[in-house]
Amino acid sequence: MEGSLAERFLRDEHTFWLTAAWICILFLTTNLPWQLDDYDQAKPAFSSFEMVHEGHWLYQRTPLDLVAQKPPFFGWVSTICYGVTRWWDIAWRLPSLISALAISILLLRAASLAYGRTAGLISFGAFGFNLLSARLATLVTTDMLLALSIFLMGLLIWQKIRSGNAWNSRDQWWFFGLLTISLFIKGPIVYAFLLLGIAAFAWRKRSDKGTSAWAGAWPWLGSLAVFVAWVAGGILFKPGFYDQVVMREFLGRFSETVHHPQPVYFYLPHLLHKFAPWSALMILLAVVCRTRGRVREALRSMPADIFWLICWSLGGLIVMSLVPSKRVDRIFPVVPPLCLLLGAQVGLGLTAQEIRGRVYQWSAAALLFAFLFATGYSLWKVVPGYLYQREALVTFSRAVRQEAARYHWRYEVVLSENRTGTEGMLLYLQKPHFFPLDKAVEKWNRCKIQALVIPEDQVSPAMAALRQANIAPLRTSKRKDLHAPSYVLITRRHSV
Repeated sequence: MEGSLAERFLRDEHTFWLTAAWICILFLTTNLPWQLDDYDQAKPAFSSFEMVHEGHWLYQRTPLDLVAQKPPFFGWVSTICYGVTRWWDIAWRLPSLISALAISILLLRAASLAYGRTAGLISFGAFGFNLLSARLATLVTTDMLLALSIFLMGLLIWQKIRSGNAWNSRDQWWFFGLLTISLFIKGPIVYAFLLLGIAAFAWRKRSDKGTSAWAGAWPWLGSLAVFVAWVAGGILFKPGFYDQVVMREFLGRFSETVHHPQPVYFYLPHLLHKFAPWSALMILLAVVCRTRGRVREALRSMPADIFWLICWSLGGLIVMSLVPSKRVDRIFPVVPPLCLLLGAQVGLGLTAQEIRGRVYQWSAAALLFAFLFATGYSLWKVVPGYLYQREALVTFSRAVRQEAARYHWRYEVVLSENRTGTEGMLLYLQKPHFFPLDKAVEKWNRCKIQALVIPEDQVSPAMAALRQANIAPLRTSKRKDLHAPSYVLITRRHSV
């Protein structure tokens, strides 16, 4: 029978290990070739680089000498990773990769223990085989790390609700620590993913004696006090911090003038698409369960832990949809609770004898389709990346460093007039500052440097001002789909 075949497929050990192996492959490869020229990756990467080379541990700047808009936790973690690996390319990506793997394992364990082995596999597969997770797993951004910290808080609430145990001081300290970490990853946006869900759950549980989703006031107030102290220090001691961080980064998200606003419904279609086919499976299972009873009766009889997953997921989606400034990856922290909710739906469906066979069939079909869909997306990202030479600046900069080490050159990099996509150059060349052309010329003519990395559009005025300069054969290749400028290497005559 087809149903028994689907059940055997989902329960087979080979299915699990193939799923796990392929998820790891997608996490590791989807962002190849690795570079920092898009998605603002250079800014968080530069924070850790600045910590190591200039000792700025609390407040950093961007490669273009503006105040860094993100809190420093991602930089701290990357710095630790660099201390272990001594390899920046790995150190910048390990926080996201480790976070992705940690969420995957936690989902598998939590769903399997609570809702059954098949539910665990589906939760695990749903997190690994979607377009957001694969993309963010090695992207140098704060999104995956933030998702892990929020997921740990939501999972702690879920475990308390399932066990029925009251919050003790140890739990509150854990919650305080996770909430403080979340604030130092991306600021107060963490509140958007938890508070509405906690309030909705409290409304439903107001007449019950079950465990509350509220961990107490002091973890929230204590973590906020620590974060406010950091913000106050920045305002007092870091010029430009108030305008760039407080007004633009934190408060500017709620303005329609600072950032480009998007409509309220922006996240919903994107989530349905990027979480497909799991979004379709969730809707299908919800419809099937609804046909077996009224919605109000279903909500009243729904287990408290599943109701919390609904509040947690939808609460974050609703609040983030009301924030005018939107970007697809910002909604990612709702994906892990959606995966756990899907596992709960599958687990409940398998307990109902009349729909058990269909649930196995739909789940197996979704897993196979997601495997192909996520793999196709990864290939669609990776193959053009190499064809269009998106790693051109990385390759060029590596060659420059090798030549500089070989001939003992002191060199600098000139800031491009077209600043789009140029921030990564400092990191590729491992330099702390860009130089304006006039200062680079002055330093060259005083014989303090032997080589210059310079944008192609500034070569003519530079050659007219530089003494004994020679354009080396080394230059970046043309890239078809990025707007970053091309660079050339200028050396002194007879310096080789």
